[in-house]
Amino acid sequence: MPGPTFDPASPPAPAPAPSSSAFRPVMPSRQIVERQPRMLDFRVEYRDRNVDVVLEDSCTVGEIKQILENELQIPVPKMLLKGWKTGDVEDSTVLKSLHLPKNNSLYVLTPDLPPPSSSSHAGALQESLNQNFMLIITHREVQREYNLNFSGSSTVQEVKRNVYDLTSIPVRHQLWEGWPASATDDSMCLAESGLSYPCHRLTVGRRTSPVQTREQSEEQSTDVHMVSDSDGDDFEDASEFGVDDGEVFGMASSTMRKSPMMPENAENEGDALLQFTAEFSSRYGDCHPVFFIGSLEAAFQEAFYVKARDRKLLAIYLHHDESVLTNVFCSQMLCAESIVSYLSQNFITWAWDLTKDANRARFLTMCNRHFGSVIAQTIRTQKTDQFPLFLIIMGKRSSNEVLNVIQGNTTVDELMMRLMAAMEIFSAQQQEDIKDEDEREARENVKREQDEAYRLSLEADRAKREAHEREMAEQFRLEQIRKEQEEEREAIRLSLEQALPPEPEEENAEPVSKLRIRTPSGEFLERRFLASNKLQIVFDFVASKGFPWDEFKLLSTFPRRDVTQLDPNKSLLEVNLFPQETLFLQAKE
Repeated sequence: MPGPTFDPASPPAPAPAPSSSAFRPVMPSRQIVERQPRMLDFRVEYRDRNVDVVLEDSCTVGEIKQILENELQIPVPKMLLKGWKTGDVEDSTVLKSLHLPKNNSLYVLTPDLPPPSSSSHAGALQESLNQNFMLIITHREVQREYNLNFSGSSTVQEVKRNVYDLTSIPVRHQLWEGWPASATDDSMCLAESGLSYPCHRLTVGRRTSPVQTREQSEEQSTDVHMVSDSDGDDFEDASEFGVDDGEVFGMASSTMRKSPMMPENAENEGDALLQFTAEFSSRYGDCHPVFFIGSLEAAFQEAFYVKARDRKLLAIYLHHDESVLTNVFCSQMLCAESIVSYLSQNFITWAWDLTKDANRARFLTMCNRHFGSVIAQTIRTQKTDQFPLFLIIMGKRSSNEVLNVIQGNTTVDELMMRLMAAMEIFSAQQQEDIKDEDEREARENVKREQDEAYRLSLEADRAKREAHEREMAEQFRLEQIRKEQEEEREAIRLSLEQALPPEPEEENAEPVSKLRIRTPSGEFLERRFLASNKLQIVFDFVASKGFPWDEFKLLSTFPRRDVTQLDPNKSLLEVNLFPQETLFLQAKE
């Protein structure tokens, strides 16, 4: 508590009245040491770029995004900042609350943005990505118009898929008019396709199949089976005869289109995998591998970062709805009882859906971070009809090793053989790890026993030392209290002594009372007081000599009475202590 301040211009304060309250010496205030800010280093990956960001831990996640917006030219609303150890965080989250280490690695996902184009028109393209395009699409056969709004970051492929939902014309059978000449790739975003802004007209119709062309030219009926046998390309047009692609492989495609395996731009990996498992069960039945629900990092923890005897291989299933092999692989191989049983016993199975571009980009980023650029490039270069993929991962001391990449064009026996071959490699490594772990645990047990004995010895020594220190501290504390009490008593005594009125002369115009006070030690205190002085002045005089009235009684002899019980505001004349009186001090019990 800071000490009192005095104004030299103000008159001196009157002396305080005597009181029994303790007088505490003013202690100096503690010096406040300002906490130095803690700096955090972030290495942020985005595609082929790395950005180093250094911030105080009092900053927020949103401030990191603002720095990245200037460095990467990516709008903050379209930026997903991933890699936090505690899961997804808000822009308003303070870095200090995340308890981060000094060095951190993050990565940026931009699922709503297309791959970067040339820098010459980067500014205009960035502006177009934030614009909305109105597409007036005419369905030629039924002469019906649809007014659809798309953001500039949407792709041509997304437009065609939306039109399929409205017209039931599959993407590969759509015949378009009105696309700009620059729109040569379905993966191109609308902002760079050359569409007229803000409104553009298009026409779509159904492409005439080869079968219909032959029927119109030859004017003869053709059997569906004959067409399928004679021309492999006609298999694409099975829907013309009421047979959809999904039905060819024993699965209705309408269900797949209506319910994607995983939501696009999945924010929470656990929620995305819950939907994946539910959709997988609805398509292929309940006999399927048990997919791990959680992030890929959590799957690593479950498979690799446990005791050596409990470790398992990690199997990553990569799904792709647009591959013709997907339904066959899932229904006939992945859901085979032998495969399901073997995976359940020996693997942790994790899954991801690469159908949507945003989810594909997110997995490639995870893959690059955990397995390296070689595996990421291998998956990136896989064609759609080579999916689904099955990655077999083994955890090693320094890194995670990809033992095998199994493509969808396989058989149950070949899949089982590859899984068993991976298990042989893993089992050999596991036995070595178990041996090393047992030896390490034995060494650690001996060391723990030695450390425990040493700890007990230290605790005994520390207990003795602390007991001695407590005793010394208690003695010091008592001594300090005694000194403080003495200082307090002395300060009160001096203040009372200074406040006493001067002793009157024997020859005085006013009546004078002479008091003789005997102390407990036998000494006498003598002093003259004016008969008009209050009894309180006598008490103050006695207290100034070291006998405070709250500790001692002042007694008169004839008659015997306790003077300290009288009204201190009465004069000496009123309490019959005039013209002289002998009193004696007695300590209170």
